[in-house]
Amino acid sequence: MVATQRRGRRIMMTAAELDAFLTGQRTCRVATVGRDGRPHVGALWFVWEGGALWLYSIVRSRRWAELRRDARVAVVVDDGREYGELRGAELSGTAVFVGEAPRTGAPCPELDGPEALFAAKYFGLPAMPHDGRHAWLRLTPEAVASWDFRKLARA
Repeated sequence: MVATQRRGRRIMMTAAELDAFLTGQRTCRVATVGRDGRPHVGALWFVWEGGALWLYSIVRSRRWAELRRDARVAVVVDDGREYGELRGAELSGTAVFVGEAPRTGAPCPELDGPEALFAAKYFGLPAMPHDGRHAWLRLTPEAVASWDFRKLARA
């Protein structure tokens, strides 16, 4: 899953650190490619499950339309306020649309895990509330770059 990271090996997260980091964070920034080739970046909630980033997006959004046209995506998840606290990951690859769009709750076994995690993480509920406006995207990263500047203080 994790591509070789040439620069910053000292501050690169291990697979376990990356897993814990992505599991614990709440917001990511998703970059898509517009029709004119320009990037578009927007914040989104997500869950990390099974080596994939699961993104819950409004289907009538610019992001959704751009991904329908060109499914290449880059996502940044980061944390920290001071320089020595900065940590994060950039994941890139091709987004895959999963389940019905918009999602109304029709059975989709592939979404059982992500929806249970999402419902608990963001709504404190045991099951996913479906609003008929959102749908799921899965990003199984083709490349990952990570950093944890807290490691510099330990070195």
